[in-house]
Amino acid sequence: MYKKYINTGELARFILRRDRIRIPVWIVSITVFTLLIANMLPSLYTTSMDRTIMAETMKNPAITVMIGPGYGLDNYTDGAMMGHFMLLFSVIATGIMGILLTTRHTREDEEEGRIEMIRSLPVGPLSTLTATILNITMASIVIALAVAFSLYSLGFESMDLGDCLLYGASLGVIGIFFAVLTGLFAQLTSNTRTTVGFSFGFLILAYIVRGIGDVENEALSLISPLGLILRTQVFVNNYWWPVFLILGISIVIFAISLYLNSIRDLGAGFIPTRPGKTNASRFLRSPLGLSLRLQRTTIISWTVGMFILGASYGSILGDLEGFLDSSGILEQMIPEAQGFSLTERFVTMLMAVLSILGTIPILMYILKLSGEEKGNRTEHLLSKAVSRNRVIGSYTIIAILAAPITQLMSVLGLWSAAIFVMDDLISLTTFLKAAFVHIPAMWIMVGLAVLLIGYLPRYVSLTWLYLGYSFFVVYLGGMLQLPDWLNSLSPFGHIPQIPIEEVNMAKILLLICIAITLIIAGFVGYNKRDIQG
Repeated sequence: MYKKYINTGELARFILRRDRIRIPVWIVSITVFTLLIANMLPSLYTTSMDRTIMAETMKNPAITVMIGPGYGLDNYTDGAMMGHFMLLFSVIATGIMGILLTTRHTREDEEEGRIEMIRSLPVGPLSTLTATILNITMASIVIALAVAFSLYSLGFESMDLGDCLLYGASLGVIGIFFAVLTGLFAQLTSNTRTTVGFSFGFLILAYIVRGIGDVENEALSLISPLGLILRTQVFVNNYWWPVFLILGISIVIFAISLYLNSIRDLGAGFIPTRPGKTNASRFLRSPLGLSLRLQRTTIISWTVGMFILGASYGSILGDLEGFLDSSGILEQMIPEAQGFSLTERFVTMLMAVLSILGTIPILMYILKLSGEEKGNRTEHLLSKAVSRNRVIGSYTIIAILAAPITQLMSVLGLWSAAIFVMDDLISLTTFLKAAFVHIPAMWIMVGLAVLLIGYLPRYVSLTWLYLGYSFFVVYLGGMLQLPDWLNSLSPFGHIPQIPIEEVNMAKILLLICIAITLIIAGFVGYNKRDIQG
């Protein structure tokens, strides 16, 4: 048995060396964001009347679906508000960390041949998975402690050390859970894309099941790890049993993963890959057709997902006036405008958020080319009578055309739900204008990705960092009172806020020109550089 884990510690140090930047960024980002929000809450609700009004608003089913059930509403302390506002979104962030880091060191390394090379050394067959989970477990523990002691340092009366440790432990255990769950999917599937798809699909499903369960049936919510962790009722009743239960489930899943890893062939998965057709269709014989075929499932999934996401936001528009009027946080986040309702002002922020979220699949479509190159598949394609411009152009066209399609689906979902809940319905035309005006900013993100693929393919992940920065300054810039120049560094910061502002065509055309320039420069660089082999 020992031979299966030989040099796990050495491999863990090697993995930690590879993640010497990623893990600290995750730890600092989650800790700082949590600390900023916690420090801000007391100044937003200073009187008992403000807290009472906010507590009543939290009983709204639409709000429950979004952030979970409220606890301690009869005495809505700073701690109760912190747990209600932030716990769900914080654990989702640590869950995403667990998914991405585990995929990187399991299925991705296996698909790209690195694990095969490592296995040629005196390393046990289970060492890679064990070392990966060990590192992510340590990162989750560091996050738990950093968040706990940061919250405790604020000195709030309703947040003693035990409460803060429970809050941090809730974050850490969800990070561990999704790490081992992704490790299990890495054994079941045969490629990175499917592993990531299964993992994020489970995360989204867990969020949806929790939302339905929190409103309709609490037993249903307990099926979801996200619903289960909210039953800690942190800063109110402080139950530790959900943390220990999720940790126990994680240990079981990890044991199953280790067993499956020990009996499967390297490079294979337990879910068989469906064989393709013997002869390719005429459409599949072009680079564009091949690109679409490779991403068909991803494109369909995200298109449907953006419609559902839009519908989920549209379902709360009917009860929005009362919620916004009593929420000091959202009141600071939405733009000021005379002569416009709170709902219309909220729509401007909502469309910016949906547009940034809609940029995620668009970047995935263009960065798929980088993944194909790392897998040595692009080199094989270019050995045929295919130009580099056709190869990079096929992925770029998909990303460019996906922007308006993604925006359209978001609006259709948003408007179709708003019809049933809004008394004074905002017109579909207004929603479309508010969404489509963000397309040039989305194209600039595509242009940046193409530029990095053309000149600095090893640093294409910087596009995700830039998108995260854009979300931060656009979504939280007003609440945190950030300087305007920080907002201007993001292309989304130059988009007119429809319906409270008029469209500035000169600015829109300038953004489109910047996107075109970035894309052309990326094409030039891609034609000149060596293809990674």
